Amino acid sequence: MLKTIIIEDEKPAARRLDRMLQKNGIKALVMLHSVAESVSWLQNNPNPELIFLDVQLSDGLSFEIFEQVSVESAIIFTTAYDAYALKAFKLNSVDYLLKPIDADELSSAIQQFKTLQKQHTDYTTDFDKIKALLGEQKQNYKLRFTTQVGQHLKMIETKIITCFYSVESTTYTYVDTGKSYLLENSLDQIFEQLDPNKFYRVNRKFIINIEAIVDIISYSNSRLQLKLTAFNEKEIIVSREKVKDFKKWLTKA
Repeated sequence: MLKTIIIEDEKPAARRLDRMLQKNGIKALVMLHSVAESVSWLQNNPNPELIFLDVQLSDGLSFEIFEQVSVESAIIFTTAYDAYALKAFKLNSVDYLLKPIDADELSSAIQQFKTLQKQHTDYTTDFDKIKALLGEQKQNYKLRFTTQVGQHLKMIETKIITCFYSVESTTYTYVDTGKSYLLENSLDQIFEQLDPNKFYRVNRKFIINIEAIVDIISYSNSRLQLKLTAFNEKEIIVSREKVKDFKKWLTKA
């Protein structure tokens, strides 16, 4: 059986890809969710034949993995990048799959790998070329998140998110349609992936989207209270030590 691993920070997306691979007769050896976890596994296990690799992980870009460990595996990128970037992945890897992954495109990418494997083609991924083509001067922020809704994997565009919030160590996102969805990543992990000009962490429990702010009210002890579009589930307070920085962010963003 083809020795394959999945590197994907969103666990619902990783599980969905694993199920899709099984329909193609492939069972992933392991699902890894961060740069650190991937480096550790690759340092302590034989190289797989094929890696399905997300670009943006919870603790950094997946390119960082291969700066720390030498891997000769073939790579198929799974990416939510805009169209401008796709040429970089196509020219410098076996293939790429645009999220949400289509079953037919997955089958085609697997067949492409098997063809190259039979031909003993050199499919070494050139990460330096990819980074050059992407343009490292452009920061790549998370475009969408995934969540499990029953038996379905739902894609949530970052641009429609009003806020992220935490309740009893569980993370949720609230969108402009008035619904909350459960996420598997922590607020710390999520905040690292967001555009800091658009999102701000006002306290330990809330990250808010500047476009969702409808009112800012003076509150007790020199704090601020925020009102967000259609969001009334929890009181949102900018902590006193963050008020000055928050005001600067408002004018910068």
